[in-house]
Amino acid sequence: MLETVTLHCPYCGEGFATTVDCSAGAQSYIEDCAVCCRPIEVRVRVDEAGELVSVETRSDRE
Repeated sequence: MLETVTLHCPYCGEGFATTVDCSAGAQSYIEDCAVCCRPIEVRVRVDEAGELVSVETRSDRE
């Protein structure tokens, strides 16, 4: 199940939309900020039913 979420860049603070695949389960991946182009670590958590629990963003400094 795909869900569109709004993330906020930990570097520049700007928000941007991205799509998360909840059927893939918990995951962590790198996505470049759509505004400043810096790499953001995106962590996705889903529950047993495949529903989105949380999406967190982190910089490479955290």
